[in-house]
Amino acid sequence: MTMTDDVAQRSARDEAADLARAAADAAGVEIRLLSTVTEFAQVAALFQSIWSAGGDRMPVNVETLRALSKSGSYVGGAFDGDELVGACFGFFAAPERRALHSHIAGVSQRMRGRSVGFALKVHQRSWAIDEQLDEISWTFDPLISRNAYFNLVKLAATPTAYHRNFYGHMSDALNGDDDTDRMLVTWYVHDPRVAAACRGESSRDSDSAPEGEPLLTVGDDQDPVRHPTGARFVRVSLPRDIESLRLTAPEHATHWRLALRDTLGDLLDDGARVLSFDRTGTYTIDRGELQ
Repeated sequence: MTMTDDVAQRSARDEAADLARAAADAAGVEIRLLSTVTEFAQVAALFQSIWSAGGDRMPVNVETLRALSKSGSYVGGAFDGDELVGACFGFFAAPERRALHSHIAGVSQRMRGRSVGFALKVHQRSWAIDEQLDEISWTFDPLISRNAYFNLVKLAATPTAYHRNFYGHMSDALNGDDDTDRMLVTWYVHDPRVAAACRGESSRDSDSAPEGEPLLTVGDDQDPVRHPTGARFVRVSLPRDIESLRLTAPEHATHWRLALRDTLGDLLDDGARVLSFDRTGTYTIDRGELQ
């Protein structure tokens, strides 16, 4: 490594650390790496309260968090005073990839809407740069509009794959009885777009995206409506609140899962790129050169 490279790395680390501190300050929390059994028990209890309707499901246990921390993987928590109000953990990918897979992140009901989740991810990016990693990947439910906006616009993560029923049957408070289709995204931590997102400059919105032809829209009965089109740029819209549909009209939720799988899923399988996601709950997609 040359002296110039060393200076550049230190500059990148310092900038990322500054952004992490600023994000935590803006959210009104302290974010730090976790290392004690007591802290891991707090994380397990927090996640149980988020994902379990009846209190009996535990997405992660103390022993697993302890092992991840001991191995050097990322386990971070956000505190409002002495109370753990958010947490995120992940584990290293294969060594040659210089990557982290971020498995679960969650924020308490009381603190939602205060950008705690954003601050946790900015802290995780700072940690990854300090560890000389190049990327962080994670999955999210592509049917949940607010999650798509957060990941693709607020964080500038890049969609890289669509996985059908990725976790199998979970039957928890958030997933219900629906299949667990997931979009895999990659966060290229040194990408200028990602750095801009961590400064609060949103990306992948609809301002610069092509108009696109509708491929999937929301019908009057809230069911999905497909629109056959040969256009290169297409739009795939989501229901306003899939989580409520899973509770009140599970048959409609299943229709949406299958429709998104057959549109967005198939497009990503064929090499299409998601160009943007807007606040109306719509993906704009480039299918590539038409055959």
